[in-house]
Amino acid sequence: MATLEDIGVAAAINILTAIIFLLAFAILRIQPFNDRVYFPKWYLKGIRSSPLHSGALVSKFVNVNLGSYLRFLNWMPAALKMPEPELIDHAGLDSAVYLRIYLIGLKIFVPIALLAWSILVPVNWTSDGLQLAKLRNVTSSDIDKLSISNIERGSDRFWTHLVMAYAFTFWTCYVLMKEYEKVAAMRLAFLQNEQRRPDQFTVLVRNVPADPDESISESVEHFFLVNHPDHYLTHQVVYNANDLAALVEQKKSTQNWLDYYQLKYTRNQEHKPRIKTGFLGLWGKKVDAIDHYIAEIEKLNEQILEERKKVRKDDTSVMPAAFVSFRTRWGAAVCAQTQQSSDPTEWLTEWAPEAREVFWSNLAIPYVSLTVRRLIMHIAFFFLTFFFMIPIAFVQSLASIEGIEKYAPFLKSIIEKDLVKSVIQGFLPGIVLKLFLIFLPSILMVMSKFEGFVSLSSLERRAAFRYYIFNLINVFLGSIIAGSAFEQLESFLKQSAREIPKTVGVAIPIKATFFITYIMVDGWAGIAGEILRLKPLIFFHIKNSLLVKTEKDREEAMNPGQIYYHATEPRIQLYFLLGLVYAPVTPVLLPFIIIFFALAYLVFRHQIINVYNQEYESAARFWPDVHGRIISALIISQILLMGLLSTKGAAQSTPFLLVLPILTFFFHRFCKGRYEPAFLRHPLKEAMVKDTLERAREPNFNLKPYLQKAYIHPVFKDNDYEDSRFDEISGYCIEDSDDECVTVPTKRQSRINTPAVSHASRGSSRSPPSK
Repeated sequence: MATLEDIGVAAAINILTAIIFLLAFAILRIQPFNDRVYFPKWYLKGIRSSPLHSGALVSKFVNVNLGSYLRFLNWMPAALKMPEPELIDHAGLDSAVYLRIYLIGLKIFVPIALLAWSILVPVNWTSDGLQLAKLRNVTSSDIDKLSISNIERGSDRFWTHLVMAYAFTFWTCYVLMKEYEKVAAMRLAFLQNEQRRPDQFTVLVRNVPADPDESISESVEHFFLVNHPDHYLTHQVVYNANDLAALVEQKKSTQNWLDYYQLKYTRNQEHKPRIKTGFLGLWGKKVDAIDHYIAEIEKLNEQILEERKKVRKDDTSVMPAAFVSFRTRWGAAVCAQTQQSSDPTEWLTEWAPEAREVFWSNLAIPYVSLTVRRLIMHIAFFFLTFFFMIPIAFVQSLASIEGIEKYAPFLKSIIEKDLVKSVIQGFLPGIVLKLFLIFLPSILMVMSKFEGFVSLSSLERRAAFRYYIFNLINVFLGSIIAGSAFEQLESFLKQSAREIPKTVGVAIPIKATFFITYIMVDGWAGIAGEILRLKPLIFFHIKNSLLVKTEKDREEAMNPGQIYYHATEPRIQLYFLLGLVYAPVTPVLLPFIIIFFALAYLVFRHQIINVYNQEYESAARFWPDVHGRIISALIISQILLMGLLSTKGAAQSTPFLLVLPILTFFFHRFCKGRYEPAFLRHPLKEAMVKDTLERAREPNFNLKPYLQKAYIHPVFKDNDYEDSRFDEISGYCIEDSDDECVTVPTKRQSRINTPAVSHASRGSSRSPPSK
């Protein structure tokens, strides 16, 4: 168990590491040759120009202005200077609301920490529970004197913790309600003020029923002409273009190699580059590299052309889904938020994702297979979560004095030294856990893609949910139970569910020091490392020196990246969980959490303003998940406090604590009913207002060309592509918004007047197929 001395050593190591990272960033960011690494967003916006093109030769690469080195911390006030409305215009609502997660952490924990340190810490410190209690196989440190562990069994002082639990709950719920109300208002205002976008007029229709007489495109057209005659405008069917996309990606990779060898040849024209055609260039015939890749690109061009024709002409390449666009936002809102058919499994509609966030490969997955895929992933995640506890517990046991002495007794003379012992107990467990979690977000994202979600935001929300569950079970419960005593794991799994809160409650105060070390490693040094951007810095200079030959190449090499919500938001939720659990138990942990929220808010605000370039905009669609996870953390803290107090002879307080999770749950239900609809549905009133204003401002705007090809698969967006729906001209005319006669393809002349499918007329109402 880590002592105050061990915590001090760990704090010194992490603070020193964070300071080194921040100083390195402050110096590297002002060097001209790093300008594209630390300010890529301004380059993408076309506002900033490279300092390498002006000035003396030395000043192009090294900042020779000594005054700028004295102002190396000016990035901090600059990061806080931009007001939130301007930040939303600059980076989008998603980024601005993401920062509010850190602000809500400060709003919750700063008052709680002040209250806990002024009331609970003196109550705990002035008790003598650790000296009077007869404990077996349990050690304690000076930190435990500040926790609930120092209070005698059955003492009336436990009522102080109960009252504080009520105070912490009410304050947390108040902050959450105000924040939910604020973010919901921000979302509605953002949607109302946002410029015209294709997804505002478009819905995604899935599970289109098969019709032997009509193609998918014709079925979609006729269904919406009949059921939404005044608002339907156009549609784009979904193609299974995954093979074509793979060929396009292969061509892009081949083109990169061709550019590399052409650049290499221009630098040294005496020797033409040659490669081997075998696996990874390790063996095979040696050929001219440039000629080889030119031939490969020509071959791929032919394959791409053939595959494109195949996709366009083969009916089996058309999926039973389509993006359907409407004349008004009102019409799209009605369609997206209502049931289209008496069969609830057909003609399923939902708001279309923003065009740039569509995950095209998953649109080719048949809708009926999604349930099976998600069942498989539920089972896989179950085994991943619970079997991952075993290596974490084992490595955590090794990352301790007792574990190292048990498995490596020859190191006993070294690790018993005070400094080494402090490093092991105060630093090693946190860094080991951090290393174990590095690849987990990527694994969970792959699982989400397999499940078939069709937008980047939904993929990230699903991966974030699973990461949160993983953190709760393995990082929190696993570290408390298995990490502190690996031998207790079997008994923990065998005991009844009613005993689990007691077992965890007893272990919580003991593991406070471990979580303090983890917070310093992940939340202090880790956040400081985030702003340094060491990996993008190295890769940019490698690419810039070897591969970049055009301005477009240089933009691709900048790699601004984005906030990976599925990796960062669950990490924040772990800090909410730790803070709420330890606030009434071991308040000494709260200042470490507050430092994390303050530093992370500052760092990520700077990154959002200067670096990150989000791939999509969901208008804060993720906020209900954030609210729900904080509520779940609050309920978990209340249940574990009940379990802890029941082992301390304070069972009489259990009925009073039992009320708290019930009140918290009903508070969550209230917020869900009051604010969550703003994140799920678009009000018809707001849609009508925006449509009316837009018609008044732009009465002659032609919406159809704007929407007609907004949702075409990216592999078709070139000069060779023509929408196959306009290759066939036959059928009937409908009135367009411009009073023009628009011809639409059909095989049934009577369909326009038939409100439902007429099986009796299938044989008689068919017109000859178009050529």
